[in-house]
Amino acid sequence: MKDLTAYRNIGIFAHVDAGKTTTTERILKLTGKIHKIGEVHEGAATTDFMEQEQERGITIQSAATSCFWKDHQLNIIDTPGHVDFTIEVYRSLKVLDGGVGVFCGSGGVEPQSETNWRYANDSKVARIIYVNKLDRLGADFYRVVKQVEDVLGAKPLVMVLPIGTENDFVGVVDLLTRKAWVWDDSGDPMNYEIQDVPANMVDDVETYREQLIEMAVEQDDEVMEQYLEGEEPDLESLKRCIRKGTRELAFFPTYCGSSFKNKGVQLVLDAVVDYLPNPTEVKPQPEIDLEGNETGTLAYVDPEKPLRALAFKIMDDRFGALTFTRIYSGTLSKGDTVLNTFTGKTERIGRLVEMHADSREEINSAQAGDIVAIVGMKNVQTGHTLCDPKNPATLEPMVFPDPVISIAIAPKKKGSSEKMGIALSKMIQEDPSFHVETDQESGETIIKGMGELHLDIKVDILKRTHGVEVDVGKPQVAYRESITKRIEDSYTHKKQSGGSGQYGKIDYVIEPGEPGTGFQFESKVTGGNVPREFWPAVQKGFENSIQKGLLAGFPCVDFKVTLTDGAYHPVDSSAIAFEIAAKSAYRQSFGKASPQLLEPIMKVDVFTPEDYMGDVIGDLNRRRGMIKSQEKTLTGARIKADAPLSEMFGYIGDLRTMTSGRGQFSMEFSHYAPCPSNVAEEVIKEVKEREEAAK
Repeated sequence: MKDLTAYRNIGIFAHVDAGKTTTTERILKLTGKIHKIGEVHEGAATTDFMEQEQERGITIQSAATSCFWKDHQLNIIDTPGHVDFTIEVYRSLKVLDGGVGVFCGSGGVEPQSETNWRYANDSKVARIIYVNKLDRLGADFYRVVKQVEDVLGAKPLVMVLPIGTENDFVGVVDLLTRKAWVWDDSGDPMNYEIQDVPANMVDDVETYREQLIEMAVEQDDEVMEQYLEGEEPDLESLKRCIRKGTRELAFFPTYCGSSFKNKGVQLVLDAVVDYLPNPTEVKPQPEIDLEGNETGTLAYVDPEKPLRALAFKIMDDRFGALTFTRIYSGTLSKGDTVLNTFTGKTERIGRLVEMHADSREEINSAQAGDIVAIVGMKNVQTGHTLCDPKNPATLEPMVFPDPVISIAIAPKKKGSSEKMGIALSKMIQEDPSFHVETDQESGETIIKGMGELHLDIKVDILKRTHGVEVDVGKPQVAYRESITKRIEDSYTHKKQSGGSGQYGKIDYVIEPGEPGTGFQFESKVTGGNVPREFWPAVQKGFENSIQKGLLAGFPCVDFKVTLTDGAYHPVDSSAIAFEIAAKSAYRQSFGKASPQLLEPIMKVDVFTPEDYMGDVIGDLNRRRGMIKSQEKTLTGARIKADAPLSEMFGYIGDLRTMTSGRGQFSMEFSHYAPCPSNVAEEVIKEVKEREEAAK
């Protein structure tokens, strides 16, 4: 059995362009996994192995790799930073024990950093912080530390201080040992010297070291007492306190460096080993029943216990489907039969591989704590639990956001429809935030995703990976419908035609709910006028109807139905009669309750050189954007706004034109808000015209 205490399952996550993939490359070089460093901007990074990643210089799908540092095995996942691929970060964090949050020394805490940090908080993942790119113009370690406190509401525990800034950045001072690590300009990460603290930094080092010790000793009463009596804790005790605080998310050890210039990465690796938890120290995963409620049993990380594993990613490549799996307990070997609790079917494990980006090493078995890929699983999808057939159990599944944008696609060649269908079904399995449906009226294939770039990449993958060229329609926004008025109403469903009839009468209230509450149902029937066994049928009737609103056919959200009274017939009433009554009631009452159209509002974050700030703000106002904040940075200005998705198509092109190619932006879904009436009318008209054309 492997020693689980020497394992670290970690993810590297950050905003676009903070240097995650470059940092991963440096880690692989330092740990001896690769001998030549591949650069992202040259399209040669090990973990960016998709053609699309190499061309665009961004990470699209998370890549897994393993390496060793100081006799510890590190299983590392390099995740994407772009908002359209947030799903990759979410599902990676779900199965990891620790993370490294990378922040850009000049950009600081950017919007996607906030989203990723929130996901990591939700998954209760212990993290260390690494402030990268300190060699960049405008880099300021202390400013980023302050932003982590203010914007993320987190407690950074400063472990090192930078020596020099921007072009003069040469190394860091380790506060625990009071030693300076200074690198030369050769670019070789091994060319460093450990020196005394520079004279001009001695006071700062002592101040920050005192803060570090004060925060650390709070984790241990005995060490704290000694410290208050004037006795400084030894290095081992301090490290033990820091490890405990990191595991319990009391604070986040914070490091800095420049991955591109190979400065500072060793200390981050040491911190991963010293402070991030091993698989046995992480809170065990709760097991759930078929309804999704926790059973009270926990899947402890233990090779001796029955098998519990979570499939967190499906990837299709030239050798067949790869199912990335995190094993929580038990062992998994070639030839084993496992049960998929979601489908209720068993499958045999054919081949097990350990991944290194897109290359792989065959292994015979894996155990609790491992992250491996299984080759050729047929019916497993993201979030499914694999377990011992004799000891079935389900782990908490993953929840994915709904898509906000859709486009219609059609194969350019008539005969490619089947090929496109097969390719799309593989792509759905790989990416749960990517949806495909067929428009019933027009017969068009509609693909849905998290943003323009997301769908752009999918069309590109169809063409290059699967050899299917498609014509792409205009992007469509995922609107929703809701109501604004409370209505009390009644509906009777009566049908008599030879044999037994159908009868169901319901009295009900339909009222608007709070934003984000979806659909709620409650029954207040007393006295048995509508027997309890028919309540679920009434709920089902409404639930099935809300997929199609009456304004323009968009799903209906944020309203509540309360069943108040009704009547039934001892012979003719049935569940189906009450279900039909509810469906008809929805159609009858929805129009009376002043329905309205809701549109997706995006959180937009724009960076622009200061000279163009007025133009950018004016343009956002024209797009019905609501400016939330504007702040000047050393290299330009950042503008945060809320803007409707429908107005943001093609924004990157306009922004680049306005700012002479120097502007950048990112956006992510924020919430749904009512559409202005002129916009709503236009949308409803467009939908009706499309339906007419389809006929």
